[in-house]
Amino acid sequence: MSNVVPIAPRSKVPESEKVTINLGFVDLGHIDLLVSEGFYANRTDFIRTAIRNQLTAQNDAVRQVVARKMLVLGLQRFGRTELEAVQAAGQALEIRVLGLASIDDDVPPALAQATIASVTVLGAFHASAEVKAALAGRLH
Repeated sequence: MSNVVPIAPRSKVPESEKVTINLGFVDLGHIDLLVSEGFYANRTDFIRTAIRNQLTAQNDAVRQVVARKMLVLGLQRFGRTELEAVQAAGQALEIRVLGLASIDDDVPPALAQATIASVTVLGAFHASAEVKAALAGRLH
């Protein structure tokens, strides 16, 4: 008899989040002109490039705020095993992320509620609707 315990696959985390913006007609015309002249592949390429350029220009300010607010930069993911270990230790997490915070689909709402004291995310927070509802009063 084998003592091998199957490990549940983690849910796939998307690499991007869709954002919708409204632009004035003149700005949109300028973008379309640059696209038609071959400077950018499409509108999305232009907008991503503009955003990256602004983030690069503001990099020092972002680093200072990340340090001051003690934010994790990038992806922070929590699964059932990690949260059960937190619960067994009698601790609670204060999640602070600039990027993506993700709670796996295998995490029951009661476990999330018992182990997560607060969630502050600048970016995106992915969790089941049930877990989000259980943490509703703790989301900042």
